[in-house]
Amino acid sequence: MYGELVLVTLIIIGLIGRSSIITTAACILLIIKLTHLERYLPSIERRGIELGLLFLTLAVLVPFASGRIQPKDIIIAFSGWVGWVALAGGAIGAYLNSRGLETLKMDPQLIVGIVIGSIVGVILLRGIPVGPLMAAGLTAVIIKVVQLFIGK
Repeated sequence: MYGELVLVTLIIIGLIGRSSIITTAACILLIIKLTHLERYLPSIERRGIELGLLFLTLAVLVPFASGRIQPKDIIIAFSGWVGWVALAGGAIGAYLNSRGLETLKMDPQLIVGIVIGSIVGVILLRGIPVGPLMAAGLTAVIIKVVQLFIGK
């Protein structure tokens, strides 16, 4: 009963915060629970991030597949400093994601704070919750910086 209550609360919060992503995700999970298909929840949990990243990557690569981005566009992108900063940003992002995955494996209870923080970010900051690994990576970096300053 507790899980259903949390999901209904998330649906209401998503509606109030105008977050269709949170509302839809909570609705789908509530339907899964109410139709007694809970046996699929571990699979969704285990493979959900991979599936989400797959679709996100597909969306990002569509301009290449459709021919809207040509080889000359790639050359032009790296002819200025902004393109090189974007390259560095992508590399740093990938690194932080790997640290995030490592952090979540070592300290899985952090996911509670990351999920609640993502919900807060979506509702209050109009963010998009596509980066739990990035959020975990940033958390890992912040934890390291704090540990450096307090000496732990």
